[in-house]
Amino acid sequence: MTMKRTEIEKRRGLAIVNAQRQSGNRYGPAAAAPVDRRAQREAERAAGLVPFAVKLPADLVRALQARADGAARPLNDVVTALLRAALAPDDAPR
Repeated sequence: MTMKRTEIEKRRGLAIVNAQRQSGNRYGPAAAAPVDRRAQREAERAAGLVPFAVKLPADLVRALQARADGAARPLNDVVTALLRAALAPDDAPR
């Protein structure tokens, strides 16, 4: 039985989506092995990390992601560095 062209294209699209899902995290190291979520939460808690959700404008998120990709660093590290720099006490008077 022959398939219609639309069915063939649909299957190709599904193959691409499945490949993307299996490729892993976009913003971390590509070669990182998947970690058990419970173990990851415990390790983060032991390191003193706290989940903190904020809502940001889309253009700001894209800029943060671009900076993380450009620096080849995880997004969390880039945001942490930027927040620390922004919240550091200024010694110079304004």
